[in-house]
Amino acid sequence: QVQLVESGGGLVQAGDSLRLSCATSGLTFSSYTMGWFRQAPGKERELIAYVTVIGDTWYADSVKGRFTISRDNAKISVYLQMSSLKAEDTAVYYCAARLRYRTQYIHWGQGTHVTVSS
Repeated sequence: QVQLVESGGGLVQAGDSLRLSCATSGLTFSSYTMGWFRQAPGKERELIAYVTVIGDTWYADSVKGRFTISRDNAKISVYLQMSSLKAEDTAVYYCAARLRYRTQYIHWGQGTHVTVSS
């Protein structure tokens, strides 16, 4: 059974940093591109970053330069280091996995809440 479990969310102030973690089990981690999504209140879920099986990364413009995605294949985990947080970063953050060469994310975590107070 595939599981993705996010952790590290919480309440922080604008300008603070936060690191999210996503621990996985039940999948061949090294075969998956890992992504972080977020869903703000009243908005659709959006992809904000991903890291490929070879370590290439992509970021949405809204987080580029502030967030860093990384993966640890030995720990079968993916991370999202968030800095210079803004109130508009408040959302539920989800990690997700898609097979390389595929476009659809097929495995999802339950999400972790991040609230940034201004």
